[in-house]
Amino acid sequence: MWWHIACEALNAGKCLEISYDGFRRVVEVHAVGTTSDGNPVMRAWQVRGGSKSGTTSGWKILSLEKTWSYSILDEDSLAPRPQYKRGDKAIAHISCQI
Repeated sequence: MWWHIACEALNAGKCLEISYDGFRRVVEVHAVGTTSDGNPVMRAWQVRGGSKSGTTSGWKILSLEKTWSYSILDEDSLAPRPQYKRGDKAIAHISCQI
């Protein structure tokens, strides 16, 4: 499980580079935890990179089970981004959040 690396990036105020759905993405982690079904997820603002939907930036809820190759970058996160609300309803059990 990679949730601890996502929380480390959040706590350090750094961007996280991941491989997700075959794309490299740079994200700013806002919250990490599990859904009500127990699936590990993170709420993140995608700064840049690819996406199946074609949306290369903006809010994403990402399954940590589909995420590979984590790397904390030496790039400051601009989190929290506008419209972020603590206590994300998509994450039933929050491990860390801004």
